[in-house]
Amino acid sequence: MVAAATNLAASLVAVPTEEGKVMVNWRLMSEGQKFDLYRIEKGELTVVQKAVSGTSFLDQSGADGYEVRKAGEAQGERAMVWPQNYLEIPISPPEGYRAGDCSVGDLDGDGEFELIVHMVGKAHDNSHAGLTTPPVLDAYKLNGKRLWRIDLGKNIREGEHYTQFMVYDLDGDGRAEVACKTADGTKDGQGKIIGDPHADWVEKDEQSLKYGRILRGPEFLTVFDGKTGSALTTVDYSPGRDPINGWGGRGGNGGNDSYGNRCDRFLACVAYLDGKRPSLVMCRGVYGRTVMVAWDWREGKLTKRWTFDSKDSKNEYSGMGGHSLAVADVDGDGKDEIVYQAMVVDDSGVGLFSTGRRHGDTLTVGDLDPQRDGLELYLVTENENKTVAWGTPGAGLHSARTGEVIWSHSKGVDLSVGLVADIDPRHLGYEVWDRWTGLRTIKGEVISKKTPRSQGWVIWWDGDLLRETYGFYSISKWDWNEERDQTIFQAEFPFQRSSRSRWRGVGRWPNLTADLLGDWREELLLLGPEGKSLRLYTTPIPSQHALPWLMSDRQYRLSVVLQNVVYNKAPQLSYFPQEK
Repeated sequence: MVAAATNLAASLVAVPTEEGKVMVNWRLMSEGQKFDLYRIEKGELTVVQKAVSGTSFLDQSGADGYEVRKAGEAQGERAMVWPQNYLEIPISPPEGYRAGDCSVGDLDGDGEFELIVHMVGKAHDNSHAGLTTPPVLDAYKLNGKRLWRIDLGKNIREGEHYTQFMVYDLDGDGRAEVACKTADGTKDGQGKIIGDPHADWVEKDEQSLKYGRILRGPEFLTVFDGKTGSALTTVDYSPGRDPINGWGGRGGNGGNDSYGNRCDRFLACVAYLDGKRPSLVMCRGVYGRTVMVAWDWREGKLTKRWTFDSKDSKNEYSGMGGHSLAVADVDGDGKDEIVYQAMVVDDSGVGLFSTGRRHGDTLTVGDLDPQRDGLELYLVTENENKTVAWGTPGAGLHSARTGEVIWSHSKGVDLSVGLVADIDPRHLGYEVWDRWTGLRTIKGEVISKKTPRSQGWVIWWDGDLLRETYGFYSISKWDWNEERDQTIFQAEFPFQRSSRSRWRGVGRWPNLTADLLGDWREELLLLGPEGKSLRLYTTPIPSQHALPWLMSDRQYRLSVVLQNVVYNKAPQLSYFPQEK
């Protein structure tokens, strides 16, 4: 896999452990690299260890800070020890809002990540009528300094299916842009209004199923400058919503509607469609008709690369979309494909294959079975109402290159969710599980009727190469001998349990996970107390393994980009993680 286009400098991190020691870890950019580690005490450097082949060190005595250098070099990177095992990042949500999905990018070109935060007020799912508050995007330095605020305005509805914001360096100038759907009244980070500032396209009839929706008026796509939040260019969003009843089909429950449920379900991603430079891909539709439009942001201009429309393919690809997607080079040609639940669109914008598995909520693509050539695609399918009679498998594994079925199970059953991760070292490859049918090997063999509690998220946290599960501010390790979870990390809840209704849904998914700092383990971004901060947690556990920076794997980096898209998914590598 071609490396992601990123060259961030900051990586060294040092945190105290509960035993009074200091956990120090740093980034590996190329295999076989060695490092010299120094302590900093009262401004003076002393050698800890030279020619270190690993990327983590548990210092028994501790220090004020540390410096790590590539072996033999005269300078390196310094970091002071954090006061605790998290970085407190103050935020200032608008009144009545809280921090929701987050993304990262080097917005100002200083070699460090900044946070982009989707501030969520009153929201509604597409299937529900009702008024919402405008979505807001904030950008923060890791010290809590706010760079800008973009108010998407009353003509963008709040809900997880509406605003997918892509943060990436789309033109290769060393600074990330932010791109998302906008409308009349959107205010950029410098206070400039896009479109008509007085337009109000919100449906106001409380007796209508359309109440609170925006089904009239212009729709835009805007690229914002990452450093200032200013709108760089705005074009018409493609495709448009009309006809509103033209987005149904055989996916999900196989229905349609004329009140704006299906026509306003959006997804997005970034992909290297030519194998060299990133493109922006904006999507519409999941249940029936699906349209993807690829855009190139080059030299200050946004131009269309291609459009894929499932209605142009004799419906072979209609009804195959889902509430998440993935970007991966499934055919090994160095160019990315768009894995849109049960179908794959080639880098050229032409359908590569359709599995026929229809709509679902869960997919995972990667080298899930290292004993097979190429990548695999694991799908969980919705079977409900009229579609139950079709007997579509509830879950199964496919070749990501061809869509060929490797194995499947639970015909006609709606399994809803499922997870894929290597949690049991006794079986080569990943394990898969859901809440109903037990824990299976990647070969499809049931190895336990019991499963981890979490059906939603995984993270690399402790020192081995297995992944752990996350749910509601807790990280757990699967004990394969006892067949039960063991909690290995518990973060502080941001609210009192008595006020939990105020924070409904918080903690089900993290605000973000990614390999942002230190070695190859992932950081965990969560809401701080009363939502007044974000806390970036890093592991205090040493590791004998030294994997290259996960963000240097293109598939992993791009899966971090789309982590805010609808039903969030943990980032996935293109390769099976094992040291050579």
